[in-house]
Amino acid sequence: MIDRRSFLVTGATAAAMGFAPRMAFARAATDRRFVFIIQRGAADGLHTVAPVGDPAYAAARVGLAEEFATAPKLDGMFALHPAMTTVAGLYAQKQALFLHATASPYRDRSHFDGQNVLETGAAGAYQVKDGWLNRLLGALPADEAKAIAVAVTVPLALRGPQEVASYAPSALPQASDDLLQRVAMLYEGDKQLHALWSEAIDTRKLTSDMAAGNGRNAVATGALAAKLLAASDGAKIAMIETGGWDTHAQQRGRLAGQLTGLDGMIGALQTGLGPLWANTMVLVATEFGRTVAVNGTGGTDHGTASAAMLIGGAVKGGRVLADWPGLGAAALYEGRDLKPTASLDGFIGGAVAGHFGLDPARIMPALFPGAQAKAIEGLV
Repeated sequence: MIDRRSFLVTGATAAAMGFAPRMAFARAATDRRFVFIIQRGAADGLHTVAPVGDPAYAAARVGLAEEFATAPKLDGMFALHPAMTTVAGLYAQKQALFLHATASPYRDRSHFDGQNVLETGAAGAYQVKDGWLNRLLGALPADEAKAIAVAVTVPLALRGPQEVASYAPSALPQASDDLLQRVAMLYEGDKQLHALWSEAIDTRKLTSDMAAGNGRNAVATGALAAKLLAASDGAKIAMIETGGWDTHAQQRGRLAGQLTGLDGMIGALQTGLGPLWANTMVLVATEFGRTVAVNGTGGTDHGTASAAMLIGGAVKGGRVLADWPGLGAAALYEGRDLKPTASLDGFIGGAVAGHFGLDPARIMPALFPGAQAKAIEGLV
């Protein structure tokens, strides 16, 4: 039960100063909700929203392209992975849109550095210590600037001077699943300890990869986040960490499981939020994409551009936004990757500016210091 778990309040080192000024950028608070789902591990945008209309696609994606033979078409160029049935329905209702060939300013292929740039909003890795999502809180009215992390610890994007709650599982050792199962067996005869241990294990599973439990854990995470956001005095903004997107081998089956979990998580958010879904925006983004070519183990390696998503009743959906660079050999970035033609910073900035009634010209430098990109407007 939620009342038996810990809500941890955290702040970045700047909080030691005792005061963090609030920027008055937004209009009065409403019932808006915002969810950021981060895909840690570099999700393959080419295998999520596939450019089936590109003449070079099928040959470049041997072994992967076949999965899109019966996938729902989004338009004349793109098709959505068949595992994402809920999102496909939302797209048909104009409640989902995709931005393709997008990337942050980061152009190397380190997960740690790429995630740092994505979460801090800086132009380079380790240039800024707080996160863009925490800085967004400083631009909102106090009664709307309530955020929670559905994660073991508060992710970097939410760290900073603004207070953030964390829905954290009980502290567990870094142990193998086999060891944890053995401990569970030891506790079987103790009604109190067995119940507490089972609860801790269940919560631990919520932060595992999306395919775990055939997607059931991802659905549970979405339902939990919706419950936390639906409370009248609860959080208005949530960040959900997801892992398992680093598909170096056997990508076809693994990514299908990941996307099934993501699709279920979004469906659980929609169901759990009920009427609030009409005023909700869900952002899904990853640190970078994957190579165009398939490697020798049926996977893909670290790349550059990928795809991002905006989903929810507040989204002006039913569209794929793309200045498509093509997949021909001459069009690839560094001869191997999908070339980035759209700014992920501009996408995020335009989305939150439109959703929260912020001035894009003022909020972009606040969220993305040093960024050269302009906010993409018309997303809401």
